[in-house]
Amino acid sequence: MDAKSPYTRRNFIKTAAVATAAIGVPTIVPSSVFGKSAPSNKINIGQIGCGRIATGHDLVETFRYDQARIMAIADVDRNRLQSGKRLVEGWYDKKMATSKYIDIKIYDDYHALLANKDVDAVIISTPDHWHAQPAIEAAFAGKHIYLQKPTSLTIEEGRAMADAVTKSGVTFQLGSQQRGNKPWPQFKKACELVRNGRIGKLHTVHVGLPADIVGGNTAEMPIPERLNYNMLLGSTPWIYYTQDRAHSPTDIGSRGGWLRCEQFGAGMITGWGCTILTLRIGA
Repeated sequence: MDAKSPYTRRNFIKTAAVATAAIGVPTIVPSSVFGKSAPSNKINIGQIGCGRIATGHDLVETFRYDQARIMAIADVDRNRLQSGKRLVEGWYDKKMATSKYIDIKIYDDYHALLANKDVDAVIISTPDHWHAQPAIEAAFAGKHIYLQKPTSLTIEEGRAMADAVTKSGVTFQLGSQQRGNKPWPQFKKACELVRNGRIGKLHTVHVGLPADIVGGNTAEMPIPERLNYNMLLGSTPWIYYTQDRAHSPTDIGSRGGWLRCEQFGAGMITGWGCTILTLRIGA
């Protein structure tokens, strides 16, 4: 990787600390122009990362709320940008019973999305090592944040992110499919039983997690033209490209190979474990 690249670990904190001060407030138009569907009545959202979690969870869950309006997408893979654009535009066209209701803006660099003054909030659905930095920069940009679990790859990054959110005053929510706005009923019931003393005094908690199957093709492959691989690596050390290390270009719904690479995350303990452990601690 080029030593001058802003995505080296050496430059991580310095890059994250660059405030995007030129970003202004959302463009507002009178609600009388469009009625209750006026852009000024919506929370304009930018989606950062458009893979399996974004298309299978975060975007489809956001669609349910009329006050939310997806307006922009950023991803390092042009194929995913285009498929995400089709997904969002198709959903809005069907909902509004009209074609071309919205033209979703796409960015191959999330910094450009953060510089869009019309974006009020972001959903960050990226690999684990790309959680803290965009969240920090979104906070500096005055964007409210929904971040997929876990909060960060390292404790240092997590602390920097928490400090940035506190200092900026933006709203932050960490995503958990089992404990968010729609908790799974079995976990909700378990918490209620514990909190109401129905099982007696709680003294021990056991948490079990499945394991991701390791393996895959480790042979070096040419980097696809559609993919900004340097940016995908981000602050982690350089390692040659393989399809199985990054993601499948033909199956957006499969679990990415990065989930099983230590430089990108800590595996199931910070994936599903993040959800299960907080559920039990919350009880």
